[in-house]
Amino acid sequence: MDIKSMKNYLYWLFCQFELITCSYLMEPWEKLLFYTFNITMLVMLLYTAYIFVPVHISTTFQFFLHLCGNQRENTVSIVK
Repeated sequence: MDIKSMKNYLYWLFCQFELITCSYLMEPWEKLLFYTFNITMLVMLLYTAYIFVPVHISTTFQFFLHLCGNQRENTVSIVK
């Protein structure tokens, strides 16, 4: 895929986004607020997923390992 067709495709996607959200009807200051809000929500969602999803996956994995009988050894039992 060359640069020109990628640029056209991204422009087409942006036009679709404007049509779906009806943001093409907004005034410039309204568009600025709308896009700022959307970008802020997207960044917060990505940050939350980056921070919390690995913790939940790790906890779930340890829970299922515990159910299967594969328990971690206690450090006290290793010392004895």
